[in-house]
Amino acid sequence: MKLMRFFVYSILLSACALGAWAQSTASLSGTVTDPSGAVVANAQVTVHSLDTGLDRVVKTDSAGLYDVPSLQPGDYKVQAVASGFGTYVMPKVTLEVDGAVTVNINLKVSAAGETVQVQSAVQQIESQTITVGQVIDNTSVQDLPLNGRHFLDLTTLTPGGVIADTNGSLTSPSRGLGANSFLSAGNREDAVNFQINGINLNDISQNQLTFQPSISTTSEFKIDNSTFSAEYGRSDGEIVTVATRSGTDQFHGEAFDYFRNEALDARNYFNRPYSVTTGLPLVGNTGDKAPLKRDNFGGDGGGPIFKGHTFFYGSYEGLRQHQGILQNTTVISQANQTAIAANKTAEPIAAALAALIPLPNSGANYVSFTPGPVQIDQGTMDILQKIGPNDNLHGFYALQEDTRTEPALQGDTIEGWGDHRHAVRQIGTLSETHTFNNSVVNEARLGYNRINIAFVPANTIDPTSVGLGDGLSGPKGLPQTTLSDIGLVFGGPSGFPQGRADTAGVLSDTVSMLEGKHTIKWGGEARRYGLDSFAGNIGTLTLSLASENVRF
Repeated sequence: MKLMRFFVYSILLSACALGAWAQSTASLSGTVTDPSGAVVANAQVTVHSLDTGLDRVVKTDSAGLYDVPSLQPGDYKVQAVASGFGTYVMPKVTLEVDGAVTVNINLKVSAAGETVQVQSAVQQIESQTITVGQVIDNTSVQDLPLNGRHFLDLTTLTPGGVIADTNGSLTSPSRGLGANSFLSAGNREDAVNFQINGINLNDISQNQLTFQPSISTTSEFKIDNSTFSAEYGRSDGEIVTVATRSGTDQFHGEAFDYFRNEALDARNYFNRPYSVTTGLPLVGNTGDKAPLKRDNFGGDGGGPIFKGHTFFYGSYEGLRQHQGILQNTTVISQANQTAIAANKTAEPIAAALAALIPLPNSGANYVSFTPGPVQIDQGTMDILQKIGPNDNLHGFYALQEDTRTEPALQGDTIEGWGDHRHAVRQIGTLSETHTFNNSVVNEARLGYNRINIAFVPANTIDPTSVGLGDGLSGPKGLPQTTLSDIGLVFGGPSGFPQGRADTAGVLSDTVSMLEGKHTIKWGGEARRYGLDSFAGNIGTLTLSLASENVRF
């Protein structure tokens, strides 16, 4: 009979092996024995959550084994009872995200009602897998100071983690948003697989993180560097598994506000726009400091909705950042401007374009701190529901809206150009854990992540106003214009406007089964990815100053 069952399970495993996927939960297992070392069958093991008060109850099999998979990360009390033995209690066992902890229980023969309590075991090297990785636990995530409150800044605390190149394609932080990936164990930054509550969090088009969930809603996360188990897929770099913060049986909350400005910051030695003639600061009223006003604020809280059954945790985080971006470039001299304006009749386009270029304020250069505002709002909600003795439901949703202005990112060297970008980013996860019996547990997951982003020119001047745009009247912006002999760039940006809406949907299922002395786990995943995009191009111009008649 057992051989037949194993044969059936093997067929199911083969059928479902198309895309088994790792989860963000944890498991607890072990063996129950008596004082002589003999196994104790049919012993009742209760795993009690110290956070929510919820229980998972299983019984050992004929080999004295028990297995409790699909547990939310957190602290648990383990209790075991069996006929003829005293009660065993371990007051606290910590389960980390994507962890497998072994707690072997030795029951003592004693009178009825007597309890034997043991101290919590010290943290041990995980012996059930060969995966190399590390968990950044809740204490580290919540308590370590982070400039910007981005959880990826903690990745350097893991073995193999390195401080990434600030010019990296994905590791260079976007203003206000943080980095889109990280480097570890010699792998490429675009080979990282991010997931939250078991659902993919990668922007598939660019193979990067869709967005960083707020620290307030991040319980803990794990980074696996190598020797992944079969349940992982898609990427050959690191696996980052994020678990969200769920409510407990008590109400907790916080409010915060982090404020910075140029008056509180030290001066950047390499960011000093002084006049070459007077030696005095050129721009602003803050000396030689770049203007900065950064306000990062929000709050979070959670607790029971229906004690013992329903728990919630919500958060909001906002960012308002007003920053001056230093731009320093050679421009047209006053004499050349006057000569071009005088030649307006012969060269009207050259005169109109030249009028858009500011006069020099530092020798032959124009130096300015160009405004680059950033506004970000992110809200999250986590719901944990105990449906019955055999079913738990866990849902999470996050919505982020961000608006940024990048005055120099596309190569423009004077103020008033660059691009505006607006994005709406979402992640939704829903998981249902069902316990069939002491040996079989099923975990089904449904989720999606989505990014909708558009890039538009910051200056949408009508090209016909300067004599350009044959048939392109209206707020289109100017072609990206380069004065090749002095390196001045303005207009555009080239290739804009553009945008995309990417949506990735995920449906997965995982079964964990205890069969004799073996734990068998199998599952499958279906993923659908959709992309809608648009792109325009106002074009480019390359001009130069002609020395004979002083014109473009």
